[in-house]
Amino acid sequence: MSKDLEKFKVSNSFTFKVEDSLEQVCNAPEGSAGIFVVYAVEGDAKELIMVGSTGTVQNDGTLKSKNGGLYDKIVNGHQFAKTGRKYSWPAQMKLENISELEVVWYETFTADVKAIPTAVEGQVLQNFLDENAKLPRWNVAF
Repeated sequence: MSKDLEKFKVSNSFTFKVEDSLEQVCNAPEGSAGIFVVYAVEGDAKELIMVGSTGTVQNDGTLKSKNGGLYDKIVNGHQFAKTGRKYSWPAQMKLENISELEVVWYETFTADVKAIPTAVEGQVLQNFLDENAKLPRWNVAF
């Protein structure tokens, strides 16, 4: 998977534990477009459990990104039928006994690189599907 994402130079990551505030630990930029991958961390082992994206490319080649960009999508995006991942992730982590998440984000649409966020998300999910015959467990559908 990392091969698909190597070309994206604007990237970073953060860890999130149940007792953390997602709003405080999330270091993804506001107003940006791209993808994020979420790993469940258990000691030295990491399992890819979700891939998400934000940002839409218009027919004139410009980007339409939601106001909060990657930061807002990670922190306030809806998942598990609850409002905001800042609430749903800790609840789901408790249910699944996950002590820590690692979230890695990539800006895929910048002045230098112009990759459609949902296309990159789809490629990462396709590669996962090819290797595992299913999607990551927190991705309901694509």
